[in-house]
Amino acid sequence: LQLVESGGGLAQPGGSLRLSCAASGDSLDYQPIGWFRQAPGKEREGVSCITLGGDRINYADSVKGRFTISRDNAKNTVYLQMSDLKPEDTAVYYCAVVFDLLCESTWWRDFGSSGQGTQVTVSL
Repeated sequence: LQLVESGGGLAQPGGSLRLSCAASGDSLDYQPIGWFRQAPGKEREGVSCITLGGDRINYADSVKGRFTISRDNAKNTVYLQMSDLKPEDTAVYYCAVVFDLLCESTWWRDFGSSGQGTQVTVSL
């Protein structure tokens, strides 16, 4: 399974971006997927996680109410809709298979390999 992130770019504060995580080589149907981000000089942070059927979702407190994760298994893709962006959202965003099938509170601790990531920059 290979994951490729896309959709990043430059956005103004308050703006929106939609990130995509496309899979190849295998199906995402039976994989929980998480979005992570890493800002310069900071540790990787778990942003959001979605279970196999999309019935359980977890968000970091820093993005609750602003970001929405979703998945389209038919397209083998997971999305991260980001709204009301803030400068502190600036980071490289990655997606990865998550080994916590229920996306519980510590889902971000155990995950598989990610793609190259996509840069999100929020600035005037």
